[in-house]
Amino acid sequence: MKKILILFLLLGNVVHGQQPLCLWYKQPALRWEEALPVGNGRLGAMVFGKADKEILQINEESVWAGNKFNDANPNAFKVLDTIRQLLFANKNDEALAIAQPNFVAVDGENSTQIARNFRSNQTLMNVNIDYGLQGYTDYRRELNIENGIATTTFTVNGIEYKQEVLASAPNNVIVVRITATKPGALNAFITLDRPDPKDTASRFTDCKVTASGSRLLVLSGQINDKEGKERRGPAGLHMRFAGMLQAAPTGGTISAYQNGLQVKNANAVTLYIQGATNYNAVKQDVDPGATVALNKCRKLLQQATLRSYAQIHAAHLKDFEPVMKKVQLQINEAVADEIPTDERLQQVRQGKEDLHLVALYFQYGRYLLLSSSRRPGVLPANLQGIWNRHLEAPWNADFHTNINLQMNYWPAEVCNLSQTTAPLFDFMDYLRPQGRITAKKMYNARGWVVHHCTDAFGKTGVQANAAWGTFPMAASWMCLHFWEHYAFTLDYAFLKNKAYPIMKEHALFVEDFLVKSPEGYLVSSPGSSPENRFIHPVTGKPTGLTYGPTMDSQILREFLSKCIAAANLLRTDSVDAVRWQGIIAQLPPTRTGKDGRILEWIQEYEEAEPGHRHISHLFGLHPGTQITEQSPSLFDGALKTLTGRLSKGGGHTGWSRAWIINFYARLKQADSVRSHLQALLAKSTLPNLFDNHPPFQIDGNFGGTAGIAEALLQSHGDYVEVLPALPAAWANGSVTGLCARGGFELDISWKDGVLSGLVLRSTTGRNIVLKFRQHLLPLSIERGKEVVVPVQQLL
Repeated sequence: MKKILILFLLLGNVVHGQQPLCLWYKQPALRWEEALPVGNGRLGAMVFGKADKEILQINEESVWAGNKFNDANPNAFKVLDTIRQLLFANKNDEALAIAQPNFVAVDGENSTQIARNFRSNQTLMNVNIDYGLQGYTDYRRELNIENGIATTTFTVNGIEYKQEVLASAPNNVIVVRITATKPGALNAFITLDRPDPKDTASRFTDCKVTASGSRLLVLSGQINDKEGKERRGPAGLHMRFAGMLQAAPTGGTISAYQNGLQVKNANAVTLYIQGATNYNAVKQDVDPGATVALNKCRKLLQQATLRSYAQIHAAHLKDFEPVMKKVQLQINEAVADEIPTDERLQQVRQGKEDLHLVALYFQYGRYLLLSSSRRPGVLPANLQGIWNRHLEAPWNADFHTNINLQMNYWPAEVCNLSQTTAPLFDFMDYLRPQGRITAKKMYNARGWVVHHCTDAFGKTGVQANAAWGTFPMAASWMCLHFWEHYAFTLDYAFLKNKAYPIMKEHALFVEDFLVKSPEGYLVSSPGSSPENRFIHPVTGKPTGLTYGPTMDSQILREFLSKCIAAANLLRTDSVDAVRWQGIIAQLPPTRTGKDGRILEWIQEYEEAEPGHRHISHLFGLHPGTQITEQSPSLFDGALKTLTGRLSKGGGHTGWSRAWIINFYARLKQADSVRSHLQALLAKSTLPNLFDNHPPFQIDGNFGGTAGIAEALLQSHGDYVEVLPALPAAWANGSVTGLCARGGFELDISWKDGVLSGLVLRSTTGRNIVLKFRQHLLPLSIERGKEVVVPVQQLL
């Protein structure tokens, strides 16, 4: 009892109850951006909560158009040296003219026909539930992000109807439970469909829906070839998909009617919703056979229907709640959750600050990552996580590797969601065979590479345009996530067996790819500063293709340093480590220009778009670790760079604003963290709290969550710093369960802006140096132990 009292006092100078973790609304969703998401990593649903004609839009993560082939342009290496020499001679336009037809991805294996881009992730189907009801009252629609259940309740003629939707990971299924307070009052007509055939994209899809027996609906189809492109074998190699719904009513009757299910006079009904494709994650290809998807879907459905809703519900709560409850955030006094979420958001748009909404947004990002990237998932979270209503989605809902896929996983480690990284690591591992082919074909290099984006079939070529698609350092950046997982968990087996082999193999590519520049540096060439351009000093025209952009050199410095650290930890490859250190010494340094800002390119060019959404040359500030308070001129230069970008309209996309929050957290600019969180909510957040690029793109959610965590805890240097960028308006509060590199977990509380309580747990048993403001405190903690830190020694 005494120990509990001491802990209460040390953490409890400010003690608040957990704020409600619930999005809720007084009305149904009228559009997709108002619907509420549930997901289990493989299956996702957007729940509209309509009291008359309900819609559940269903995704299965592997439904992708296109097929597998290596899309690297076979002409690339033939012109590589010419392109480099032109770039070194400042003939960027001439270099781009050669690169465009010879570098950009092709539309078939060893074809020379340029592809516009690979194809899109697609929706699986819609579940339509016609309740035949009118005139409802007492309506409430909510998503409890602590337990992952979307609930809709309303009353018609004195009867309360309740619909619960959850996506179960343990049972690998979406289930819907519908009940009425009056026996026999539940009637519903249930159908399945996909987007309207009038949609021009639908002509590339064959799809049909049939009723099987009185309780089962089956949707099946195949994504066809598109206008004769992607030529590889017969149409049977394109993806097949299947969706199924099985109804289990309590009371009443159920029958098949016009390819739908008619439920009459039931007390309740449970719907089991399943989906599958013939995608093979390991091969990043489809398995041949007309019935593979149907058989897989049927087997998964049969396994799920062996369990009642109560059993699935209980297993789901046991699986989901403990993960969400690991981290709890309280800012200032607990606020009664009396205002609907969309109304709170509208008040923020009008200038009100809502710290409850900030905390909810933080937890919502954790919820979305847990729901879109986990087992039984086979793919990482894409540009829309797992929720996509389109057949041809914005940016194909693909895996953009010039920041967006990376940003998706920024909150994973620090926010105690380390398990969500497994699909990402598997995906990058499975992509390597295509990456090796591309490295050889395009650069005559060893190792593996991927450029600025990829798809479920592991495309690794330069997509769409050589000016901004040429970004081979995407692979170096992705490799840093392997290191980060080790840094947080100290999982030696993961480092040895998974991370380091992938990192080392990509280092081979780096060694072969880098070339000497006229300035005498080792540089990437050709390359680009993601999606940005500069004004050419001779032609006066905007251009993007270049050599040695600042971001490339910062990424390479970070990546090779981590390769060296890994080799040293594993006591291997000492000769390689020396060679990598030699490469680092020859990379262009990060420099500032005449106005003190960080230079984005190897020369001081005029910017074509001074307010550009990408701020790539600050990679060394975040997520990199090269621009710190220990490098004051660059630290100041980074702040000036941000100020300059924002003064010209930067931060106008959701994900860019989220990155800016992380930048300011690293710069210890607490008030700017606060103001840009306010802007993220006010300008770039949809009614269901999805990030608005615009349109919807989920990385802003994940980046925003990471930014809040970065303001509360940083561990990228020689110490673990608590409350490094705490906004003054967040005067009192607490956070539990945040993770630090070195295998630590921390609970932090503060009062009047000052640290008031700190509990430290270690999973590995390591020494640690804690920092608060200018005070340092070294500690030693045993593995598996918990220590109440004497915070007075940090004040």
